[in-house]
Amino acid sequence: MKKNILINGVKVVYEYKIGEITSFCIAFNAGASVEKNESEYGIAHAVEHCIFKGTKTRNEKEINELFDNIFGFNNAMTNFPYVIYYGTTLSKDFHRGFELYSDILINPTFPKEGFEEEKNIICEELKEWKDDKEQFCEDELLKNAFNKIRIKECIIGREKTIKNFKIDDIKEFYNKYYLPTNCVISVVSSLSENEIMEVIGKYMLSFKRNEKAHLEYEYETNNSGTFYSKREIEGARIQYIYPISNLNEREIKALRIFNSIFGEGTSSFLYDEIRTKYGLAYEVYSKIKNEGGIKLYTICMGTSKQNINKSLELIANVIADVKKLSGYFSFEKIQLIGKNLKLKRALELERSIQFAKELSTYEIMYGTLEDVSFNNLCDIDEEFIIKTVNKVLVNPSIQIIEP
Repeated sequence: MKKNILINGVKVVYEYKIGEITSFCIAFNAGASVEKNESEYGIAHAVEHCIFKGTKTRNEKEINELFDNIFGFNNAMTNFPYVIYYGTTLSKDFHRGFELYSDILINPTFPKEGFEEEKNIICEELKEWKDDKEQFCEDELLKNAFNKIRIKECIIGREKTIKNFKIDDIKEFYNKYYLPTNCVISVVSSLSENEIMEVIGKYMLSFKRNEKAHLEYEYETNNSGTFYSKREIEGARIQYIYPISNLNEREIKALRIFNSIFGEGTSSFLYDEIRTKYGLAYEVYSKIKNEGGIKLYTICMGTSKQNINKSLELIANVIADVKKLSGYFSFEKIQLIGKNLKLKRALELERSIQFAKELSTYEIMYGTLEDVSFNNLCDIDEEFIIKTVNKVLVNPSIQIIEP
């Protein structure tokens, strides 16, 4: 794995991988988290949509046809901490694919033609977003759990705000955050590093803007309590969140080890108690979100309306029990968990496009090329794990969506 910085400030991460395809990702620290007031909510996602509308030399139709001709897969995504543009080509077509993306990202014209229609498309996307009951539950929870920070509102924003965007708003956001010093490119390929750097340099060195974006993620203490919302659904949905923005790297590592036995897989404590013993849920799990601007420990499950209270009771019992674990996390157990976590991680990154995405987004958020939470577990013991668990699993925000 190699990292280079072009003279204009663009960072390039290269990973060699045998095969006939090349995957790459172009990331900007220009996600929803940089939107500072409610009138801006959704602008980062709107820019992602509008950037494909045309360049100085290509119209939208020509761009779409080239994507179909060059790429086996391509997409773009706006998250809270970043926006990414990514795809996979045959290695022999990397030059063409990268030239197309660089043209779109460096030379957008943001034409007024089709702008209102694109806003309507985003509003339709927002409706589909809200139709997903898991996403709706999380959005409601974040809205109730926090007062000021950006994650209290969904990434896409609100329909009223979206419809109020002007083309000048799109251009202003682009000019403020789509900067060389705010950009990371990752490439996973069997092509040599020299070949990759030659192609990237050919097109990205023309990206000459000296401004620097001021970026800082914001966090706040959650509003603890239980919140209820009704929805036209068959079953109920329950989600807990515990903020983890105050954890250091060692504590995150300990939490990952704990989470592997608490809420991951069919032998986890939560799964065993809620599904295997009582049959109250098809799925129940916990996960860690450790991204810039959104650092949360989450418990999720679906159940029936009549089993909501019983499910809450069982989750509370499991949490109380794990806080008092003793003799469970032996040195050997911790090392085995670490080995399994590395295996799962390796399987996730087996696809070159996923690997490219993670290389660029980790560099954008943390200035590092990989998640190091699975390495060097010798400094973690049971006492530290349980101490971390007791630090995290307090004062949750709980969202219940019921029919």
